Amino acid sequence: MVGWILRALVALGLLGSAWVHWVVWQDWAKDMAVVGPSFLVNVVAGVVIAIAVLLWRSPLPAIAAIAFGLATLAAYALSLTVGFFGVQEQFATSEEVWGVITELGCVVFGTALLLTRDRTRAAV
Repeated sequence: MVGWILRALVALGLLGSAWVHWVVWQDWAKDMAVVGPSFLVNVVAGVVIAIAVLLWRSPLPAIAAIAFGLATLAAYALSLTVGFFGVQEQFATSEEVWGVITELGCVVFGTALLLTRDRTRAAV
């Protein structure tokens, strides 16, 4: 049961991040040469990984979710500090807040899912 709850939370984090990136792409990112396509990749990757987390009983989707969250947070951190392909963020919008929350969820709940899987396998 805990495994399914964690899977759902990871999938929600992934889908939430994908949704935020879709909204931001529609708002302004579609006009940016590198950032626009990157946001669309994030949208598609978030949905695909979420489906994999829910359907595939392997540690790989959880690892992919963690990597997705870390990579997206790293790109955002760059945009807050030195800039990211011409984008300089200021952590001022609700999309930015929700993006950070959902991506942290990917990392935290993805890690918990991996640890739960390892503990479950060790007990068998």
